[in-house]
Amino acid sequence: MVGSALRRGSHAYVYLVSKAGHISRGHQHQAWHSRPAAVECVAQRAPGSVVELLGKSYPQDDHSNLTQKVLARVGRNLHNQQHHPLWLIKERVKDHFYKQYVGRSGTPLFSVHDNLSPVVTTWQNFDSLLIPAEHPSRKKGDNYYLNRTHMLRAHTSAHQWDLLHAGLDAFLVVGDVYRRDQIDSQHYPVFHQLEAVRLFSKHELFAGIEDGESLQLFEQSSRSTHKQETHTMEAMKLVEFDLKQTLTRLMTHLFGDGLEIRWVDCYFPFTHPSFEMEINFRGEWLEVLGCGVMEQRLVNSAGAQDRIGWAFGLGLERLAMILYDIPDIRLFWSEDERFLKQFRVANINQKVKFQPLSKYPALINDISFWLPSETYTENDFYDLVRTIGGDLVEKVDLIDKFEHPKTHKTSHCYRITYRHMERTLSQKEVRHIHQAVQEAAVQLLGVEGRF
Repeated sequence: MVGSALRRGSHAYVYLVSKAGHISRGHQHQAWHSRPAAVECVAQRAPGSVVELLGKSYPQDDHSNLTQKVLARVGRNLHNQQHHPLWLIKERVKDHFYKQYVGRSGTPLFSVHDNLSPVVTTWQNFDSLLIPAEHPSRKKGDNYYLNRTHMLRAHTSAHQWDLLHAGLDAFLVVGDVYRRDQIDSQHYPVFHQLEAVRLFSKHELFAGIEDGESLQLFEQSSRSTHKQETHTMEAMKLVEFDLKQTLTRLMTHLFGDGLEIRWVDCYFPFTHPSFEMEINFRGEWLEVLGCGVMEQRLVNSAGAQDRIGWAFGLGLERLAMILYDIPDIRLFWSEDERFLKQFRVANINQKVKFQPLSKYPALINDISFWLPSETYTENDFYDLVRTIGGDLVEKVDLIDKFEHPKTHKTSHCYRITYRHMERTLSQKEVRHIHQAVQEAAVQLLGVEGRF
């Protein structure tokens, strides 16, 4: 992985940073290099030193794998930038919850938390959510770690336990989340989620139900596909009904009346039963969120043993791309006025249809190499390409795998599509970037080039 490759020596690491920095300053969108000086130098330090991030210090170790391109995104908080499309989605959801769900005192039932630090502990991100120690979602190849104990959150669910423990029983959490992933128009290492949790007491859940005072939230039975071992069937069904009704109302608010919805059973470690919500949008079924009845062990551990609840999480980029016809996830980071001005509306519920910017021609280059004998993941290469190419890289496809019949060495061939969002790229500048990718793959990942 990148982290183990960095331990081959700081010389190669500084090489990558200086090479990438030179290319970025020469050819990248302004947003790449309009970052604080502290962030600029963070990634240049060898493992064993300290990363300064959001006013705190984090010692690096063999788990540290943050790149300076990702660090440059920390603190941008697109979801809090007025009139940004992600802000519009957040405000529409928040407005809906404020108006639809009001407490007994006349104030909104749901509190909103949209400025929590994206740096969390691994306990918050995984253990608090009952994610097993060996679960694949913990892999270094899929996450951005500051060190073995701290990371950039992979989901807003990382704050669930703390907010429940603080005594909250109805809240929304909105924030930027970070995952190492493939490169295409739908995926980006930084995206934004909106999370909601609601807990019910026995009185709240059974109020208005005939003979509700005789019903119970909990029992000791066996777990089935339909319920947890500690929940009564009556309580589980009411929580599930409230969850699905809440989400149906939300999606109808966002997409309009007549929306066709279906529920697909799925698995999450922190909810059971769990569902994915799909909507039929323009004749195509699209998955828009995950949800479920919260695992009672999680609720109990946070100190709310007398309550039962639901949770859901959705991606703001996913919803915005569907609602506004935004074709490429990179556009959310654009500072191009032609993009941003389209979302400056007087009313957050005003319909917006994105008018595409001019699409400039793509330049395509392939790269082939023999994999090193030590551990290698495709996300290592994708991260390296993002670090050097930044938002000039539209897509990376693994187009061929080959195993040598005699040496049993494996070769990968990737196709990299370069396209600037605002102008035509020249063959010369792409050639420089592609050559830097080739050299860095050899230096940092230990591959053997076939170029």
